[in-house]
Amino acid sequence: MIKTRHSSLWRWICARILALAIGSVIVIAACMWLRYAVQNYWIMGKMPAAVRQEFLTLSQNPQSNPARFHDIVDSWWGLSYSTPSIASADWVTVALLVLVMIPFIVVMGLKHARPLALQFSCLRDAAKDVADGQFGRQAELVKDAPAEMISFAADFNTMTGQLARYEKELRASHVAMAHELRSPLTAAIGRLQGMMDGVFDASPEQLGMVMKQLQHLHRLTDELHLLSLADAGNLVLEERPLRLDELIQERADWITPQADAHNFTITLRNPRACPFRGDAFRMGQVFTILMENSLRYGREGGHLEVSLHYARGHYTLEFADDGPGVSKHFLPDMFKRFSREEQSRARHSGGSGLGLSIAQAICQAHGGSIHASLPDTGGLVVRIQLPWRAYDEENSRS
Repeated sequence: MIKTRHSSLWRWICARILALAIGSVIVIAACMWLRYAVQNYWIMGKMPAAVRQEFLTLSQNPQSNPARFHDIVDSWWGLSYSTPSIASADWVTVALLVLVMIPFIVVMGLKHARPLALQFSCLRDAAKDVADGQFGRQAELVKDAPAEMISFAADFNTMTGQLARYEKELRASHVAMAHELRSPLTAAIGRLQGMMDGVFDASPEQLGMVMKQLQHLHRLTDELHLLSLADAGNLVLEERPLRLDELIQERADWITPQADAHNFTITLRNPRACPFRGDAFRMGQVFTILMENSLRYGREGGHLEVSLHYARGHYTLEFADDGPGVSKHFLPDMFKRFSREEQSRARHSGGSGLGLSIAQAICQAHGGSIHASLPDTGGLVVRIQLPWRAYDEENSRS
């Protein structure tokens, strides 16, 4: 296949500016000459033959009879007469002006077009590097380029910065994902290999250990599948009328036996009924994740307070515990996949590191948001905001 060879932007602009400048000046001069040439031809065509012959003779040497020459000019042309001969002083002056103006127009045009071409060249080089995998490549901003081009280049740099961050997070996520999936799989394979080699008896206890690892692996794949659906915008919600206060109470009742085993208390503060339209299973998943996190990472004999209130078209849910909290630098990474703070905050080994990522994905799918903060009194506060959606309570009961 024959590839079309394209000229550079600088050559493209130069060629067109030169053609435009030179062509415009030449066309203007030609039109001026043509106007006088047509007028001269038209008037001489109307002259009597004797007068025309006399004028042609005098025009060769006007000084031989200047009075008669000017008399004929004044009678037939008036004050607008100009000889169309390019050898006349008037048209020589016009030609000199054309020769002077062409370089001036070219220089000024190229001077002002150069920053535009240079900015495009910077963007071209940066885009080529991005296509080669250098996602963090930034395009240089040319000082005198047009405002639209500067804005375009700045947006391009913002885009490549985001691409670089996404690539970094994706690489880290792949490494963490491989580690998380390999651990239970390796444990299950090792245990099964031990039973096959006779190192372990194929007892219900040994099989139960293998099943536990496989269940953990199954849960990880389910969680990763949910996050993949959310990233693709394909997380399907079964929206139905529900009561947020009742759903929180249900999740708290379910986790109470685990909390009692660690002298951990959960207090609910729901001032009134809170009707909502959403996916009860997914929202219950969010509440369970937050309660289990407070129990897992909180202190022995600690406390979790869950409050729910409505204001300005939004429900605000706050999960505030009195545990050790997290460090400030970890707050921005709390909702990233596989993120864990490596310190003695957890009482157990903890989960997969996907819980808060799942909670965030579900809240965003409902049109809401979730954030964490460190109050001055200590502990950790996780705040959820959900848009209020009205529904017909009578129809929902039926």
